[in-house]
Amino acid sequence: MASTFPDYYAFLHVPQTATTDEIRTAYKKESLRTHPDRLVNANPEEKKAATERFQAVADAYYVLSDSTRRKEYDALYSTRPRRDKAQDPNTSSNFFSSFANMFTGAGTAPGGAPPQQPDAENVFADVFEELLRPEVQRHAPWWAWTGAVCGAGLGFIIANVPGLMVGAYTGNRLGAVRDAKGKSVAAVFSQLGGNQKAEILRALAAKVLGSAFQQ
Repeated sequence: MASTFPDYYAFLHVPQTATTDEIRTAYKKESLRTHPDRLVNANPEEKKAATERFQAVADAYYVLSDSTRRKEYDALYSTRPRRDKAQDPNTSSNFFSSFANMFTGAGTAPGGAPPQQPDAENVFADVFEELLRPEVQRHAPWWAWTGAVCGAGLGFIIANVPGLMVGAYTGNRLGAVRDAKGKSVAAVFSQLGGNQKAEILRALAAKVLGSAFQQ
């Protein structure tokens, strides 16, 4: 058993009496502050530290946002002295390794990750899906543009300029359907360039916190 214990309430800066809505709001703020993809000019060491912190914040939300997991965590939390509770991200990964069978359905995650430790990007996408989806679609209309170009070319061959216009519109709409249904928000977001991700994160920060992050 690890000598230190992750203080998930401290990770999210909420009291132990926080409601589920308060925990969700706190996660939104902390995940935006710690998301490594907003650090476009960071060196590898800074990127690594941010990634670890971002994962720990996702872990905190994963545990505290679910009533069953939170109850099981609180039972352990209450037995640990204050000196053993820490905000070091490593304590979170150690927690999932040490208590692999604590949560229902525990098992080994793909890639050798600690059992049941959530995927931080998927947690982020799930919580922000309503706000993230239009931002992602605005930055990644791959199939819509491809459909427009292909449709325009075929339409021009068949009916010159009028055909080009009709073909471009039809191809664009078909491509947009492929964009919408082909991949999850998390998958598309993960494939965007660093500058695009940073721009999206700044837009989310403006909506959630009222102002964009400054590098």
